[in-house]
Amino acid sequence: MRISPELRRKLISVAVVSTALLTAAPASAAVAQEPAPRPAAVPAAQTEAAPGVQAERLIVGYKSGASEAKSNKAAAADAATKADKTGEDVDFQRRLGTGAALVELGSDPTRASVSDVVAAYQADPQVAYVVPDRLNKPTAVTPNDTEYSKQWDLFESTAGMNVPAAWDTTTGSGVTVAVIDTGYVAHSDLAANIVGGYDFISDTAVSVDGNGRDSNPADPGDWYNDNECGQGIPASTSSWHGTHVAGTIAAATNNGKGVAGIAYGAKISPVRVLGKCGGYDSDIIDAITWASGGTVSGVPANTNVAKVINMSLGGGGACSSATQSAINGAVNRGTSVVVAAGNENTNASSSSPANCSNVITVAATNRAGSRASYSNYGTVVDISAPGGETRTSTANGILSTLNSGTKTPSSENYTYYQGTSMATPHVAGLAALMKSANSALTPAQIESAIKANARALPGTCSGGCGAGLADAAKTVQAVKGGTSTGTTFSSTTAVAIPDNGAAIESPISVTGRSGNAPSALQVGVDITHTYRGDLVIDLIAPDGSAYRLKAAASDSADNVNTTYTVNASSEVANGTWKLRVQDTAAQDTGTLNGWKLTF
Repeated sequence: MRISPELRRKLISVAVVSTALLTAAPASAAVAQEPAPRPAAVPAAQTEAAPGVQAERLIVGYKSGASEAKSNKAAAADAATKADKTGEDVDFQRRLGTGAALVELGSDPTRASVSDVVAAYQADPQVAYVVPDRLNKPTAVTPNDTEYSKQWDLFESTAGMNVPAAWDTTTGSGVTVAVIDTGYVAHSDLAANIVGGYDFISDTAVSVDGNGRDSNPADPGDWYNDNECGQGIPASTSSWHGTHVAGTIAAATNNGKGVAGIAYGAKISPVRVLGKCGGYDSDIIDAITWASGGTVSGVPANTNVAKVINMSLGGGGACSSATQSAINGAVNRGTSVVVAAGNENTNASSSSPANCSNVITVAATNRAGSRASYSNYGTVVDISAPGGETRTSTANGILSTLNSGTKTPSSENYTYYQGTSMATPHVAGLAALMKSANSALTPAQIESAIKANARALPGTCSGGCGAGLADAAKTVQAVKGGTSTGTTFSSTTAVAIPDNGAAIESPISVTGRSGNAPSALQVGVDITHTYRGDLVIDLIAPDGSAYRLKAAASDSADNVNTTYTVNASSEVANGTWKLRVQDTAAQDTGTLNGWKLTF
């Protein structure tokens, strides 16, 4: 039953051993809402524009009954009236999503002129509030972590991944990343971001922790003696590999110590599958399934389901049907699976899970932006990221959280490693940033956007390094929307939206583009409407395919002023695109003021 607007507003082969993809540098440690209610009527306008404030723009909120609260024309006329009254430039610019009006005060407003205009609005009985449109600035572009200056992989302009600029938009909050690896050894620069995981190692000879599967993913060390892991294989100290990987993704940041994580607002779920000499496919398959929210017999349900899985591990041979099935299940549950290409300086097509489908396969680059000498390559590689190369300098590796123990855990430290194992968490961290910025992104959209927004390798790559070097800031911006360096096509023709009537369409002709539309096509929509829950909005591609942007819902707020992201990579870019809008219920009306497509 239709109710009145007033009431609505109250109311992720057995015995095949996989080994961690890692080449360690010398073990020296580095120096170490339901919408807010409409404002209640007040005797006079409220203001945060204190006397003497200087501002170039003001935000004016009108009382709900005022014509200026709903009509742009009326708000513009009111701005003109205020200009006449004060002798200052006052121009209506646009309507905010809350319904407030943004007015500009001219190119060089003085304190006196701002005060005069504020006073004029305050005196207007139809105005609920007037506040300055304040300029905000990034708060955490350069972290205060003591080792951050050594993390060239995050910020250097030549071959860094351009991470700091992405932090202006998101730090990965709300996303859990499962690190399927050696488990986790306690580290104070990572502990705050660790959530529950699981130990999936069923063979006690591999687990070396005295038992089989359990809920404790602690890493007891993966050291081994000469020939213990195969004839001719020399002894190795414990790698603490999973902890190094986890630190790259989500080390605590701006805490005055250690390193910074790429998605430091995200959480890490350590999932242990690698122990002495490696780990079995069967355990890895169960780990993929459980981490992504699937059911594994005898294992409690996962309460920290991951939307990103990092697998810095691999072995030789084709991708088995069993492993592929687990990966497909994870992706179908909405979890992105990021894997290492391998460290054999060979074609990654012979390395699993790098050669599996439905994964993001990552090759490693060095500090000059060339393919690292050890990194695998080939057509199965999707993207490259910093993995380091320590032949000339340890400092050219990737610095992250570790432990000084050669066998069992000792004191925490930080160490440089190199490998596609180190490149992979860079991309997993980026995927977490993307998912945090746009929770609706699918694994396919995440992979496509990472590749579409990569930049050309600044160095060289023989054999194939995927789409290029991952660029965090550009990719996050593309999926988030907003300011873009792409080409924009727009329509400013206003079209009335009839109440509970037929759908209206507004066309935009796109020309001069080559190939298909992007995987993260930005669709900016500006609609004035007194009950936006009534609206259904679709993007219509040139071939007639429809992409649902918004469905009808119980949303009593006014207006739609936002940017949607659409995977339109299957559509030819050039042609006539349309925005289709329909009001599906009675009593409220609106106008499509304009819309735009940003390629």
